[in-house]
Amino acid sequence: MTVDINDCNAIIDINDGIRYVQVMQPHETPTRMSSITIRNLDPAVKERLRVRAAEHGHSMEAEARRILQAALTTPARKSTHSFYDRIHNRFAAIGGVALELPPREAGREPPRFD
Repeated sequence: MTVDINDCNAIIDINDGIRYVQVMQPHETPTRMSSITIRNLDPAVKERLRVRAAEHGHSMEAEARRILQAALTTPARKSTHSFYDRIHNRFAAIGGVALELPPREAGREPPRFD
């Protein structure tokens, strides 16, 4: 429906919309939902999502929601090794890395505020 802003009969009161929601959901607390847009999605990934959604009997949106919820509700795995251990283990396979540290030079004289 096209509404002409200059048409005086087409004035809509925003409170009518608010009252409509209150009448339709009188006992429910409104749930605020977020939405995202994913751009530059590889067409092959989109097709795989479409097929997976069809296999599960969901829409692509519902399937993407399920995938995100499953991926983000599992607790993040905690590393049992320190950062030093992880770096050491990564380079241990190639025999490690021995870096020669240059000698330190004396620092400059601090400024004087006499």
